[in-house]
Amino acid sequence: MILDLGGGLVLRRASAADHRAFERICLETGDAGRDATWREDDPSLMGQVFSVPYQVLEPGFAFAIEGPAGVCGYCLAALDTAAFNRKLARDWYPELQRRVADPGPDEGRWRGSDWVRHQIHHPELGIPEALAPFPSHGHIDLLPEARGKGVGRKAMTFLEGRLADAGSTGIFLQVHPANRDALAFYRALGMASLPFQGLPGGMIHVGRRFRNIPPHQAGA
Repeated sequence: MILDLGGGLVLRRASAADHRAFERICLETGDAGRDATWREDDPSLMGQVFSVPYQVLEPGFAFAIEGPAGVCGYCLAALDTAAFNRKLARDWYPELQRRVADPGPDEGRWRGSDWVRHQIHHPELGIPEALAPFPSHGHIDLLPEARGKGVGRKAMTFLEGRLADAGSTGIFLQVHPANRDALAFYRALGMASLPFQGLPGGMIHVGRRFRNIPPHQAGA
């Protein structure tokens, strides 16, 4: 355990043994914060893009949130988004591309998890200039049993402290516009919505500079 989150929940460093749980959590929060199981035909694929690679490629900033019934959330980050994306292109996506077929560009013919398959074969790994002040990026997803207890706030504060201690000057996160709970959560944390100009469409970006965050004191 690294951090006691209260209510029987703890934050700890993630390991390879958490991959299956990370895939499940990603799936069960993948429809704008709701369960996407009904939509996907490959229950592991979203996690293979949006959660598992962080534990593999950026293990120092990959944390599991665990309760009495097991892992019920994660808090993940890449310290240097550009460097992380280069690792994705070199060390992660080639194997996924060998395993899954490209569904082609016609979205009208996509079914199930084809949208993820298309992203695997055509990942958007460039960094818009508008995000330059925020070199790090993160993800946090919680199952219902971990919500409404202050867990997300404590986990994000911890993660931001770790990133700031490592030299990052800011973090950004992407939020689906329909995920109103997540947008309210980030606003409550004091994160600002970033201007749409110069950023990819379809998602809302929120961010925070770290210049006012004090040194993090939690143990390793």
